[in-house]
Amino acid sequence: MNDTMPTNLYLSGTMAPVRDEITAVDLPVTGSLPEELEGRWVRNGPNPLGEVDAALHHWFLGDGMVHGVRLRGGRAEWYRNRWVRGGRVAAALGEPPPAGRSFGDRDFGPNTSIGAFAGRTWALVEGGTTPMALSYDLDTIGYDGFDDTLKAGFTAHPKYDPATGELHGICYTYPELPDRIQHVVVGPDGRVASTTDVAVDGMPMVHDMSLTSTSVLVYDLPVCLDLDMAVSGSPFPFAWNPEHPARVGVLDRETGAVVWCEAPQAYVFHPVNAYDSDDGMVVVDVCRYDRMFDADRLGPVGDVAPRLARWMVDPAKGLVSEEQLAEGTHEFPAHDPRVGTRRHRYAYTADGIDLGPTKRVDVDTGEVVVHDHGPGRFGSEPLVVPKEGSFDEGDAWVLVCVNDLEGGPAELVVLDGVDLNGPPVARVHLPRRVPDGFHGSWVTDRSVAEEV
Repeated sequence: MNDTMPTNLYLSGTMAPVRDEITAVDLPVTGSLPEELEGRWVRNGPNPLGEVDAALHHWFLGDGMVHGVRLRGGRAEWYRNRWVRGGRVAAALGEPPPAGRSFGDRDFGPNTSIGAFAGRTWALVEGGTTPMALSYDLDTIGYDGFDDTLKAGFTAHPKYDPATGELHGICYTYPELPDRIQHVVVGPDGRVASTTDVAVDGMPMVHDMSLTSTSVLVYDLPVCLDLDMAVSGSPFPFAWNPEHPARVGVLDRETGAVVWCEAPQAYVFHPVNAYDSDDGMVVVDVCRYDRMFDADRLGPVGDVAPRLARWMVDPAKGLVSEEQLAEGTHEFPAHDPRVGTRRHRYAYTADGIDLGPTKRVDVDTGEVVVHDHGPGRFGSEPLVVPKEGSFDEGDAWVLVCVNDLEGGPAELVVLDGVDLNGPPVARVHLPRRVPDGFHGSWVTDRSVAEEV
């Protein structure tokens, strides 16, 4: 990358890409890592390889790079960062193309999230690219649409149902399927079990979804395909469209029928959690924006700050009502995975897209507990890992990647969810800065075993 290229917020400062891949072993640790944490902290995000046009570069389109830390026996055994080798990156690195085939023969390496399912590790992105299978050590294996049962695009934010062992995704595929989104269910065997088409107008950008025990929430909100941008060759032709009615679809998991409910004119990247209430409504807590990709067409920072709100979705009336849950800004939300699809009490968040302290919001009372990472330091998306032998929501370890504004090395910080504003339980000192990015997971060795 050329250091003299014009300034682009998403290519500079804490968002600037790193330029190489490294491996470090036996990482230093301050404090004591819980020995029960045996597995990998993994994170995915955009990290452009080579020259890009700073005037047109959209944050969401940077080449994917995964970062990972392997924990075992109270030790941090390694840190690795690796580009996700789509066809373009593989060619630029002088390597053979990845195995398998991406839908539409896209050459893009998924750059948005990373997780585990059916014993495999996946790099994911929305909008049409096939998931990329990765090795335990985060090397690219190849495109794998769930044993080739995925017929179009997938999502960066599938939701797992612990009661059925299924993975659910709401997926859109640009430009091949402009008139629909799809509800894709992946069975416990890692193969697509069903695909349901949902008709939409305007090609909305559907970043995430929500899951309850009976329903799937479909977010049809006013960030849509902009035809003028598409015709002009914009690499990311999605923008705020105030004329597009905001609505939330309640999709019945058994029948596939959808009831549409009029929603506040807002955009949601990330919900916290959703559940069915006793009065027939669906309750979902969301990080919502008054508008998105309006003033800033290159990323999500330049419009308005996100707020934490509760949406009460009423299929009987076809309406969504809203109330603010807490003061301040909130993004990259997480919840205790033990309460997924059921009523939750706590939401864990970062302080907006531009990050900051780590927060725990009591959604029943509005109380906000804040962990300040120190002057010039900021935490990214928190990950909630239940403590072994515990059954209480919030009795968990909270894992946060912490960077500093001066560009120094990052830390993987372990907090005690019961004492969130107390001192860290442990700080794993990483060998380098981890650029501001998107989403990660804690992947236990029980779910994906180390390769031997």
